[in-house]
Amino acid sequence: MDTSGYCNENYESLHDDPSDDDELVDIAGATLDFSITEDVPPLDPEYSAGHDHCTNGKTGNTKLMDLLDEPLPGVGTYEDFNTIDWVREKGKDRDRHREITSKSKLSTTALLKSISDAFSGWLLMLLIGLSSGALAGGIDILAHWLTDLKEGLCLSGFWYDHEHCCWGSNETTFQERDKCPQWQSWAELLAGSSVGASAYILDYMMFMFWALLFAFLAVILVRAFAPYACGSGIPEIKTILSGFIIRGYLGKWTLIIKTVTLVLAVSSGLSLGKEGPLVHVACCCANILCHLFTKYRKNEAKRREVLSAAAAVGVSVAFGAPIGGVLFSLEEVSYYFPLKTLWRSFFAALVAAFTLRSINPFGNSRLVLFYVEFHTPWHMVELVPFVLLGIFGGLWGAVFIRANIAWCRRRKTTRLGRYPVLEVLVVTGITALLSFPNSYTRMSGSELISELFNDCSLLDSSPLCDYVSSPDNRSDSGLFSATSDRPSGPAVFSTTIPDRPAGPGVYTALWQLALALVFKMLITVVTFGMKVPAGLFIPSMAVGAIAGRLLGVGMEQLALNHHDSGLFKSWCSPGADCITPGLYAMVGAAACLGGVTRMTISLVVIMFELTGGLEYIVPLMAATMTSKWVADAFGREGIYEAHIRLNGYPFLEPKEEYGSKALAQDVMRPRRADPALAVLTQEGMSVGEVEAMVADTDYSGFPVVVCEDSQRLVGFVLRRDLVISLDNARQRQEGVVSASPVFFGDHVPSQLTSEPPAVKLRGILDLSPFTVTDHTPMEITVDIFRKLGLRQCLVTHNGRLLGIITKKDVLKHMAQMANRDPDSILFN
Repeated sequence: MDTSGYCNENYESLHDDPSDDDELVDIAGATLDFSITEDVPPLDPEYSAGHDHCTNGKTGNTKLMDLLDEPLPGVGTYEDFNTIDWVREKGKDRDRHREITSKSKLSTTALLKSISDAFSGWLLMLLIGLSSGALAGGIDILAHWLTDLKEGLCLSGFWYDHEHCCWGSNETTFQERDKCPQWQSWAELLAGSSVGASAYILDYMMFMFWALLFAFLAVILVRAFAPYACGSGIPEIKTILSGFIIRGYLGKWTLIIKTVTLVLAVSSGLSLGKEGPLVHVACCCANILCHLFTKYRKNEAKRREVLSAAAAVGVSVAFGAPIGGVLFSLEEVSYYFPLKTLWRSFFAALVAAFTLRSINPFGNSRLVLFYVEFHTPWHMVELVPFVLLGIFGGLWGAVFIRANIAWCRRRKTTRLGRYPVLEVLVVTGITALLSFPNSYTRMSGSELISELFNDCSLLDSSPLCDYVSSPDNRSDSGLFSATSDRPSGPAVFSTTIPDRPAGPGVYTALWQLALALVFKMLITVVTFGMKVPAGLFIPSMAVGAIAGRLLGVGMEQLALNHHDSGLFKSWCSPGADCITPGLYAMVGAAACLGGVTRMTISLVVIMFELTGGLEYIVPLMAATMTSKWVADAFGREGIYEAHIRLNGYPFLEPKEEYGSKALAQDVMRPRRADPALAVLTQEGMSVGEVEAMVADTDYSGFPVVVCEDSQRLVGFVLRRDLVISLDNARQRQEGVVSASPVFFGDHVPSQLTSEPPAVKLRGILDLSPFTVTDHTPMEITVDIFRKLGLRQCLVTHNGRLLGIITKKDVLKHMAQMANRDPDSILFN
């Protein structure tokens, strides 16, 4: 982003309308040059030689324009790819609130306005919940339909998916209830037969054709209309919530394209999920709806409170877990999360979950496809395999993060990144080619997790439930019908199957799951980060669920064949249902997702809301914490923090520890051998001199001092506000020329009537910039930057300005302490 000659541009070219969020800047496909948008001035070009900045002007009178009396549009706003000033934004909101409160006592109209202002936050949460829930329901329905479209078509209505097509059929059997005359495969439609090698090949080719078509449409739409719609969106959401400005990332075009392409990407069969992108979709809805309310449209800090609530809404509709969504926003993405945001997040998540439940996208009265209920209690001995699953999840998370970051870095630094469409098509083709022969990789990620979470009962015909039964325990249909130790009389059907030796179907399914595990682990590494919407929750959970199911079936057979051993004898009697393989799948899913994202509390609550059972919290906690400990042993960054660092976003991680003994003077700029700091003086500079300083530097703000000799600090002025104000003064204040003096103080010396009029800029001056002394430990300074969200901090000694520390300086210093390349900060 080239800003050379910035001061010579007029206000219209500088003004970024806060409501115009659909200007697209391709972070995904282009390189962003942050080197010319530093937050502050480190160096001082030689200027104003021999000019005395401490002298007063001559006598006379002139009419001045004070920006305190006439606020200018654009002053107080921020440029693209800059960090907001949290302290200033909160101060503006306090002033606005005081004004409304004071006026409410004067008239009924003002009182009603005050009540409307207080209620607007809750109304905004209601709108966000309704819109996000409706969009999530539509995405679920369309993705389910397009996924089934790859395998066949419903003759009674092409808009029906496979399950809904066969619901009304009277020609289905119990064993093959997913087959009905109304649903036909592509081989039946095109060749008239569903059996034989030719039919299989035809179905194979149609499966690959639809997968490639969906993926091609997704990547073309993203590339052509909304480059910000690719990826998960959570790393960028975290960066935005920390105060960074990315215009267009939450705009209306991004919302539209992300919604459409998310359906296409999920339906293509790629190893990705829609849960992460739903957070991005919800935040887009929130950002657009914020423009309906003045206090959120004009205040970046207030808008970020709304975006924090929207992140909770996204997880709420993704997993049907309102409480887990609120905790996810608090634990994982939010930078500033006051108590009222907690309440409003809960309300918005509740509304979104209710809206999604009303739509009922899966037809099972549940908010997700893989909702399960377990009834068999777990035993203390099982904590050992649960911890083993946690270890596996931690190892998988650490390996996945390193492999994925290495692949994404290769994509950014080689020719591979120049061909995003080709990359998507190649990965989609390989995925479809290898996934079709295996039924567990052919199905969608949500269906696979649902299959693995499921506890076998009499109504299940899955190969994973193909257990061998004794003659006394088998009905005429070959299914388990009743327990053998029940009294004689009518058969009493049970929902679970006791004493279950594995049949040939189970062993076949285990081999297929083992192959699916290897396939998912490898293909997810190259899929996450491509230029299509891609979430990581479902692929990570699928890997863990497969590993957990494999371990669960192994434990089940071990208990069955060794129930007399000391390990099982005390709690597992013959014929009892001791082990629940579906529970192991659920614990494994939580462990792998925790290892990749480093979520803990929110993850356990989400899984708890999926199962609806309190008794499984301990296994989930044990696996999740073990996973985090193991993964942290190899690196403390989760996948989202790793991608933030890879992209060079200016995100100051609040969880990262700082142990350096450096002082503020060791990090501040300018260094001892550098030229002096570029500063403005309170009075004595002309409009031309100020414009020349802005033209010769690329900094985002300038300290203001009493004069160059004393270097006593007065305040801080932002570059954007300075340029807009000077441009406005030339247009609206008669007689302003380059020789017109500029004053930042209250006291304006008298001037001769023959001299050009002065420009008073006290209204744009921040009189309370945050300062530290030169001997302040950097550990405290970093903590101040984190907790206050500062853009910059001025360094003084006995009241004299010495230098400045910016957020970029802090990030570079921390990168050096961690033996990372400091020049990667703020460079994409």
